Amino acid sequence: MTTRKRKERAWYALFTLPLLIVFTTVVIIPFFIGIAYSFVSWDGIPANPKVFVGFANYADLLRDERFLTSAWRTIEFTVLALVLVNLLGLVFSLLVTSKLRGGNAARTMFFMPNLIGGLILGYIWQFIFTDAFKFIGEKTGMESVFFNWLIHPQFALYAMVIVFTWQMAGYTMVVYIAGIQGIPDELNEAAKVDGANLWHRLTKIIFPLLMPSFTICLFLTLSGAFKIFDVNLSLTKGGPNNATELFAMNIYNEIFGYGNYGLGQAKAIVFFVLVAAVTLTQVIITKKREVQF
Repeated sequence: MTTRKRKERAWYALFTLPLLIVFTTVVIIPFFIGIAYSFVSWDGIPANPKVFVGFANYADLLRDERFLTSAWRTIEFTVLALVLVNLLGLVFSLLVTSKLRGGNAARTMFFMPNLIGGLILGYIWQFIFTDAFKFIGEKTGMESVFFNWLIHPQFALYAMVIVFTWQMAGYTMVVYIAGIQGIPDELNEAAKVDGANLWHRLTKIIFPLLMPSFTICLFLTLSGAFKIFDVNLSLTKGGPNNATELFAMNIYNEIFGYGNYGLGQAKAIVFFVLVAAVTLTQVIITKKREVQF
C-alpha cells in the first residue's frame, strides 16, 4: 500500500469513525434496547423487575381497540395531508416561478409557517378554531361551518390536517421550485413553438421531469404525517374523547401516561415497521418513474 493511500484511509477514518460512533450510540443501540423492552412487562420504575413475556405485548396491541382506532385515524390523516400538502406546494411553486409580480415576497410568506415550531402553530390555530371560528359563526349566521371544530371528532382531525398543511406546504414548495428551475427553458420554449398549451406542457414536460422532486416531497410528507406529535399535542391533545389520538401520541400515552413500557415499545416497533414499509415502497415506486433528459 502506498503512502498516499494510507493517508487517504487515515483521513477517511478520521472523519467517519466519530460519526459512526455517535450514530451507533444514539440510534442503533437504543433501537435494539427498544426491541428488547417490547418483550417484557415493566412499569418503568427501575426498582421493579422486568418480566419476560415473549410476544404477549404484540398480541395485546392487536386487541387494543384504542390503538387500532389511532392507527386508522393516522392513516386517514396521512392520506389527507399527503394530497393537500403536495397539491398546495406544487401550486405555490408554479405561481412563484411564473412571471407573477411579488413572487419573492410570496415565497417568503408561503415558507414562513415552516419556521414556526409545530407546538406554537398548534396553540395559534387552537385560538382560530375555537374563539375565532365561533365569533365568525355568530356574526355571519354560518354556525354549521364556523363553530368550535376542536370539540367535533371529525372536524378536529380536519383541523390537524389544515395546520400540518399550513406548516409543510411551504417546505415542499421549495423542493418543487428547485425541480422546476432545473428544467431547461429550451424544452418549454420548443413546446410552445409546437403549439402545446399550458396543460400539455405541465403533463408532458414539467410533471415527468419533476419526478425526483415528487419522490422527495412524498417521502417527507408521508414520514412527517405518520410521525406527527407536536401539533397533535398542542392542538387537540388527542381529544375529543381520544378521537384524534394518532399513532405517536398513543405510544407516548401508553408509555408515559399508563406506565406500560413493554406494550408501548411493542407499539413503537410496529409503528416503525409500518412507516418504513410505506415510505420505502413509495420511494421505490416513484424512483422507477423518474426520467432523465
